[in-house]
Amino acid sequence: MRPPLRAVALLATTAVLIAGCGSGDDWSHPHPTPSAVGTLGPGFVDTAATPAPEATITPKPGSWADVHPSKDYRVVLLTAGTDAPTKALAAAVRSWADDEHVDLRTVVVGEPHEAVAGISKAIGMNADLIVSAGNDLIDPLALVSPNHLDEKFLVVGAELAEPTHNVTAVDWAGASFRGEGLGMSSTYDAGSFTAERCAAAIRAGVAAVLNGLTGIVVWL
Repeated sequence: MRPPLRAVALLATTAVLIAGCGSGDDWSHPHPTPSAVGTLGPGFVDTAATPAPEATITPKPGSWADVHPSKDYRVVLLTAGTDAPTKALAAAVRSWADDEHVDLRTVVVGEPHEAVAGISKAIGMNADLIVSAGNDLIDPLALVSPNHLDEKFLVVGAELAEPTHNVTAVDWAGASFRGEGLGMSSTYDAGSFTAERCAAAIRAGVAAVLNGLTGIVVWL
């Protein structure tokens, strides 16, 4: 006896929903641990000594160029602010993700009081890396990141004053905000957030993370 057409339609719909949940778009499923494809060039870091926690390294320009993420690298871009530097950083991350075929998702924090919730949302997405862009995220990250040591964070264009081993930062003269009340370790210069500098920041930072050089500041 053939089943009613309504039952057939219901079964077909159910099958589609199950297939969708098992697609590559679902980050709840495990995937291979990401790794670096390619190697760091000479001058990225002193190979004779691993950088100490919270240390600052100054890589030779371009020494990160041959390092790429492995397939299906999962990255969340966490961004807050509409100022030009934040927009430039976010654009650089998106361009890098497109070039490297990274699986990128974005969490936008609209108001400062929503930052902790935004960070928590990003953490819950099971990303391989959370990239932070925007000074408004620094103080909330300093609060949240020590409680999630298994989550990797990369801060571009700013840094945490006392990062734990899971937080890596990339900044430069003109871009080193460390949180409210701490001021800048250099003179802030919005004009220093050029497309070229922001592109170098995301690539150098990811190269460091993929090579296990975390909890440090990469100074460009």
